[in-house]
Amino acid sequence: MFEGRPDRDSEIVFVGRSNVGKSTLMRAFTGHDFTTGQKPGVTRSPNHYDWAGQDFVFTDLPGFGFMEGVDEDARETIKTDIVRYIEDHSEEIRAGVLVVDGKAAVDIIDRHESRGEIPHDVEMFGFLREVGIPTVVAVNKMDKVDDRDERLDALCDRLGLPGPWQQWRDTIAPISAKRDQLDPLREALAEHLREQNRDDLLGFVV
Repeated sequence: MFEGRPDRDSEIVFVGRSNVGKSTLMRAFTGHDFTTGQKPGVTRSPNHYDWAGQDFVFTDLPGFGFMEGVDEDARETIKTDIVRYIEDHSEEIRAGVLVVDGKAAVDIIDRHESRGEIPHDVEMFGFLREVGIPTVVAVNKMDKVDDRDERLDALCDRLGLPGPWQQWRDTIAPISAKRDQLDPLREALAEHLREQNRDDLLGFVV
């Protein structure tokens, strides 16, 4: 069970498969150098980043799904801990950012569905919304994607959002964390904070 969460009233959580660029994204938002690695599953417990005197925290939750060298029981435990953490803190979580790999997400989802499995990304997207957390899908590594609109439309389709993707700008945010191209995500998060009358938190996301 995850422990050590700072006592903060407002939080934005980042979730996603291993190796989709969550830690790089967190570094871009916070300026803090989180441990990252080429090997999936480097982050096993939450990384919290908070500010002294501010009632706010960013949380990078561990990656879920396949992790090299990690057995299935351990992977399931991590996923269970992520779900429990989100449920326990849903009242404080102002937004959830589901990070996916823009180049691979649709293929991974289709591969799982073809085996009769519920894809992790689809499951996490539905879960965040089910517990009432405003959710933004940060579609990362879009600098490597040629058929941009087609890919984003296909992702919307897999997530149960009728296309075209452009009508979901508060939910679908095409970004490139490595290139610091994060404006669509910053704007989506700012919109959700404004809807909650939390303009006091805008400085953390824009």
